[in-house]
Amino acid sequence: MKKDPVPGPARRASDRGRHGRLSRERVLAAALELVDRDGLSALSMRRLGAELGVEAMALYRYAAGKDALLDGLVEALYLELEDRLADTAAPAPSPGSGKPEWRADLQRIALMTYEVCLAHPEVVPLIATRMMAVPLARRPLAVLRNHERVLALLKGAGFDEERTAAVFHAFTAWVLGYVSVELRAMVDNPDEPDPAFRLGLHRMPSNEVPTLRAITPVLAERGGPDALAAGVDAVVDRFVDGN
Repeated sequence: MKKDPVPGPARRASDRGRHGRLSRERVLAAALELVDRDGLSALSMRRLGAELGVEAMALYRYAAGKDALLDGLVEALYLELEDRLADTAAPAPSPGSGKPEWRADLQRIALMTYEVCLAHPEVVPLIATRMMAVPLARRPLAVLRNHERVLALLKGAGFDEERTAAVFHAFTAWVLGYVSVELRAMVDNPDEPDPAFRLGLHRMPSNEVPTLRAITPVLAERGGPDALAAGVDAVVDRFVDGN
């Protein structure tokens, strides 16, 4: 007799919440909303169950545990990215730029990734931690489709497999690294109107880190989409030029 993979308590717990019967999509959406509002540390099966109006054990039908829930948050992020890409056409290359359409598509993927990550900053660290913990073949399908989209774009541009992999790695490192830098904590006291005290410059020993202290106000400024795009171009140029 085939065993039910769902724990006994989860089978008994009702999955009909205050808004009707649950689904994986509803569970992940609620988890994303909870983390956006209260931070990643607030996420637990019990807290999420309370948000949805069900017992925590009812959630095990949709996520096998906390790790699966964390992977689900990454999945939700990439599903939102897919939706944004489906709704946004790639901009036409500027006349006279000499740049092919695939580069505009690559820029669009970078920009949409940036926008999704800035909309859900509390989830962004999971992109790194879960990718380090979860082998490629076990990642959510939405993540794999994103990898496929970029790789197919590069292959279609004429890169061989070795160079496709190299550009993919460089592109991914730049985009996710850029997002991480944009989202780093910089403000020491958000209620302080004076920029120096707002950034906590008085906490930095001027005799040990004079350059850092002097340049922190500039470091605190976000580069935005333009700097992101410039970096993507620089990454691609490195390989297109054959260096």
